Amino acid sequence: MLTALGSFDWRFGEYMAETRNVRVCALRAGFLCRCPKCGRGRLYSGYPQVAEHCNVCSLELRQHDASDGPAVFVVLIVGAAIVALAMWVELAYQPPYWVHLVIWAPMIFCACLAALRPAKAILVVLQYKHKVLDFDQSS
Repeated sequence: MLTALGSFDWRFGEYMAETRNVRVCALRAGFLCRCPKCGRGRLYSGYPQVAEHCNVCSLELRQHDASDGPAVFVVLIVGAAIVALAMWVELAYQPPYWVHLVIWAPMIFCACLAALRPAKAILVVLQYKHKVLDFDQSS
């Protein structure tokens, strides 16, 4: 919960709210792509890019190191689900192979793109929660 007090930060040209020690649910902050410290600021500045700092609590976010971990998790989970669905369709309806290609290729692509951003956010939030990285402790 944010306090009513705050200050204008001239470095970033925006209002920075003072925050207290707030317990943020890691999964909620991850799925909503929010700051791991306050749970309110945006974690991303673009689709795959993590913002340099939180616009609410000014936590330095650019020090994250999610690397390829989220992509690996997403590919393994989405791949297992798609293979299970493809096997079910094959056994139930026995369509030609081109139908599998038309159905599953776009589904794999869309599912991976949709799951990558929350997976990366969850890993960044868990890294902050468990103090894996050297996040800015002064803010």
